[in-house]
Amino acid sequence: MLHVKTIEGQFDAKGLKFAIIATRFNDFIVDRLVGGAVDYLARHGCEREDMTIVRIPGAFEMPIVAQKLAKSGRYHGIIALGAVIRGATPHFDFVAGEATKGLAHISLDSGVPVGFGLLTTDSIEQAIERAGTKAGNKGVEAAAAVLETVRVMEQL
Repeated sequence: MLHVKTIEGQFDAKGLKFAIIATRFNDFIVDRLVGGAVDYLARHGCEREDMTIVRIPGAFEMPIVAQKLAKSGRYHGIIALGAVIRGATPHFDFVAGEATKGLAHISLDSGVPVGFGLLTTDSIEQAIERAGTKAGNKGVEAAAAVLETVRVMEQL
């Protein structure tokens, strides 16, 4: 069997600093995502004083705030948490699409990993399921993805 070098991220958050962007819109969902992300990072060695939660109005504001945080040089990773729930107008498509594209651009342009924890659901029930019930907690998943990516990038 051939031996191939494999680079993997360790799930050790000790010594790392994270910014968590959390929207106020749909905060009854987002607060569960934030709780999951904070708990995950703490369980993996991140000190609570090394986490900063930044509350913003909604998902559309995520990219500009993520950009400012990334440019600050103070954070190893950024976790973007929010919930956009489809309504009767096309507003959902514009907000969800632009927030998603913006966050991806920030990560690529800055080199700072941005965890995508923006729920885009068709109903409140689906959002609740993804905020800690049947479908897990997407805040935890976004935090885990950022932590692993930070540790992988340290090795590249």
